[in-house]
Amino acid sequence: MKQKFEVIILEEVWEFLDTLDEKSREKIFYKIDKSKYVNDPELFKKLDDDIWEFRTLYKKTFYRLLSFWDKTDKTETLVVAAHGIIKKTDKVNKGEIEKGRAIMKLYFEQKTKK
Repeated sequence: MKQKFEVIILEEVWEFLDTLDEKSREKIFYKIDKSKYVNDPELFKKLDDDIWEFRTLYKKTFYRLLSFWDKTDKTETLVVAAHGIIKKTDKVNKGEIEKGRAIMKLYFEQKTKK
């Protein structure tokens, strides 16, 4: 099976993951890896025009890594994980989506400066 995209994890996500226990982190990474090969909205879902989410439910806790696509490189398509949240419900609030959009904007600004 061919991998559909690569994933870059930004510092905000690493900081979020560092707050979690090892089993939760392992489950999140397993779901990210699986989503690279399988088109399943339970794993990777579009929230709006720019922001997507990696979705993990583990021990009755919803973990979300808000992400966006980077298609500026002609050789690869990347999904950039922008930041993580823990949810009690399935819905992601607009403030978290806006935070993801702000991180996306900063990412592309820094990328064009290189």
